[in-house]
Amino acid sequence: MTRIVTPRLILRPAQPGDLEAMHAVLSDPRAMLWWSTPPHATLEQTREWLDAMIATGPDHPDFVVEWDGRVIGKAGFYVLPDVGYILHPDVWRQGLAREAVGAVIDHVFSTRAVDTLTADVDPENTASIRLLQRLGFVRTGFGARTWNVGGVWKDSLYFALSRADRAMMATGQPPA
Repeated sequence: MTRIVTPRLILRPAQPGDLEAMHAVLSDPRAMLWWSTPPHATLEQTREWLDAMIATGPDHPDFVVEWDGRVIGKAGFYVLPDVGYILHPDVWRQGLAREAVGAVIDHVFSTRAVDTLTADVDPENTASIRLLQRLGFVRTGFGARTWNVGGVWKDSLYFALSRADRAMMATGQPPA
């Protein structure tokens, strides 16, 4: 079972006991504004989502994020090489997303034979765009009307991070 410990966070495989905490995230309209589905209306909807996350196995690089002993969201790769993350809005603007996403990126590059990671972000999600750029991701493209979320079409900005660029960042050098 893979577990990642950072200075403030524990990232670990999802468990059935995470249901209430993850429902608090996935049912919050603020958190779900940029997600690929509308906010979860029922606990059962979150249970299905959590069961799917658990079914990927304890060594899959998709993690529940704990801070000060409570589950605050998730970060990782439900499907490699696409990174995904969501935290409860009550913990935004504290650097926790950067810490969690940076840790899962480093974990994947150190344990998987993948040379490039990707991200798909709504162009209006400026906080997520800044986060990805701080982590070394570079914009690679744009797609119009790529996601239909609750009957509303959303566009996508595409980003990528190479293993080489991440390694250069670790040495203090900017990505190529």
